[in-house]
Amino acid sequence: MKPAKAVVLLSGGMDSATVLAIARAQGFEVYALSVAYGQRHTSELAAAARLAVSLGAAAHKVVNIDLRSIGGSALTDDIDVPEHGGDGIPVTYVPARNTIMLSVALGWAEVLGAGDIFCGVNAVDYSGYPDCRPEFVEAFEKLANLATKAAVEGHGLRVQAPLIQLSKADIVRRGIELGVDFAETVSCYQADAEGRACGHCDACRLRAAGFEAAGVADPTRYFG
Repeated sequence: MKPAKAVVLLSGGMDSATVLAIARAQGFEVYALSVAYGQRHTSELAAAARLAVSLGAAAHKVVNIDLRSIGGSALTDDIDVPEHGGDGIPVTYVPARNTIMLSVALGWAEVLGAGDIFCGVNAVDYSGYPDCRPEFVEAFEKLANLATKAAVEGHGLRVQAPLIQLSKADIVRRGIELGVDFAETVSCYQADAEGRACGHCDACRLRAAGFEAAGVADPTRYFG
């Protein structure tokens, strides 16, 4: 019997790499999906390509969507990346990013006949983005099962977010258990072309704190 198929959103960061490893460990034939959305830190896409191979994805697809054309985020627009998150939702939030990415994953899942979509959203150690909450994941799954031919014909779709309630330290430990090479991942909001991190942005600080709390040496490479 062939294994069930799953689409995994793979950004190239530590969370999505761990999610891909989790999906593989659950026995899924994994199809990795990365989105080139106009992000300024494109070295994460190179990391995603490497991780798709090393973690055993059956295929890796990169879809181009130009969110830079609408701007509104420090990751896609000419806005400085803050060194501290500050109060409220930070300017590194990309409007509708997770909704758009999950929609693309949903389309590919229908084409592949995959019943599961995995994403690496996290609601514990994160930057406060509204599209990383359990309510968002639940709402998108309901939408997926209303909006697709597959679901109408009786093949329901699940949206799985296995990291949603884990701390960054928990994610580090789980990834190591599953053989993720975190040195290959890129988390920094302003990583250079070689994937080296700034060490100051929200993503860098959360990542470093996760390794420290897990008692694991941080393999992150820094520039400057």
